[in-house]
Amino acid sequence: MMNIVLFEPEIPPNTGNIMRLAANTGFQLHLIEPLGFRLDDKQLRRAGLDYREWAHTRRYSSYEEFIKTCKFNQLYAFTTKAQRSYSDAEFAPGDALLFGPESRGLPARILESLQGDYRLRIPMTAKSRSLNLSNTVAIAVYEAWRQQGFR
Repeated sequence: MMNIVLFEPEIPPNTGNIMRLAANTGFQLHLIEPLGFRLDDKQLRRAGLDYREWAHTRRYSSYEEFIKTCKFNQLYAFTTKAQRSYSDAEFAPGDALLFGPESRGLPARILESLQGDYRLRIPMTAKSRSLNLSNTVAIAVYEAWRQQGFR
């Protein structure tokens, strides 16, 4: 099983969409607190529809707790600050795809803890700042899943 990791997500509909994505692809979803909403938020429920009950979701009180307790193969961080394209990565079962909060992205301390090959970006035009979080996660998840033959 592969993993989606959301570090301090802020917008309920994005997380609801990602829960739905996780349920439909078989990825496990990891939520690192603090969350910018409650898990019973109306907007989160609306975006996740009835798929929320099918998503394998775990919560962690901190990034450190996630690192200490979660078993994953390799951790890939998605950031606009990376040089390497997500399409150049070779994803494997058990890998974790890490995404930062919508308003600020992953903190420098997390990015600096990972080697450059494990910091990935999704290409955009030169004047672009960022993509929507749930869109970014979907692009990354489908590439990783495609590499696994959609198993």
